[in-house]
Amino acid sequence: MTDEGVAGGPAGAAQSQPNTGVLLFLPYRALENRVFAALAEAGFDDFTPAQARVLQRIGPHGTRLTELAEQAQVTKQTAGFLVDQLEKAGYVTRVPDPTDKRARLVCGARKALAAKEVADAVVAEVEREWEEHLGKRRMKQLREALVLLREITDPWA
Repeated sequence: MTDEGVAGGPAGAAQSQPNTGVLLFLPYRALENRVFAALAEAGFDDFTPAQARVLQRIGPHGTRLTELAEQAQVTKQTAGFLVDQLEKAGYVTRVPDPTDKRARLVCGARKALAAKEVADAVVAEVEREWEEHLGKRRMKQLREALVLLREITDPWA
């Protein structure tokens, strides 16, 4: 029997690797943890990951609550609750939608923009570390592959 068939050999090692979804999730979770640690250190420790997932989906000119709920993959009631909390903490405001006077837009407030600056700096730092680890060519290939996957996985792209 060759070592490919023995547990711990090359075939066994390949079988013990997590699936691609998990392999995509692990670096994301590590990045997210670093971002939240930096945000907390900078004084932005008053929102949760669930609130952040709604906050990240607010467009530059505001976004309707129903769209935020859909993109965050939560119910409209849950999105409303999270937006209420973000509004109380000063991260968002609600304004009338200029295209439909019955609707309101959720907009990022100055506090959200300040938190985004901290988060963006951490993301850039982590991406530099990943590039150092993978090399420029592999990092470029990784980004290109992920952009291509986004075409079939991100309905809001």
